[in-house]
Amino acid sequence: AGDQFTLSDIRLFVTLIRFDEVYIVYFKTNTRSVATSPALLNYCREIYQMPGVKETVNMAQIKYHYYCSHPDLNKYSIVPRGPDFERLLKMPHDRDNADAARKRKLSLESE
Repeated sequence: AGDQFTLSDIRLFVTLIRFDEVYIVYFKTNTRSVATSPALLNYCREIYQMPGVKETVNMAQIKYHYYCSHPDLNKYSIVPRGPDFERLLKMPHDRDNADAARKRKLSLESE
């Protein structure tokens, strides 16, 4: 989320919140995680903490859908406990500080 919240932010957010809990296991994308990427984690936290957003995130339903609706990929519909990514989203973000630092850097570069 930059100066304006856009449809692209929403689309990226819904992908990133699924990444650590589902995609890493299900699609074997385990070289990096959102939880270990500070910029992505802070981005997700900022959006998750916007009014009305966290109420739309149902991680249990997200996981159940992926792990139980594709029998060719998960024959026994086993839903792993996972890392509790939603707990990380509830922690404070520092995007305001990051934005201020970025703006200072840009102003120094333009001088």
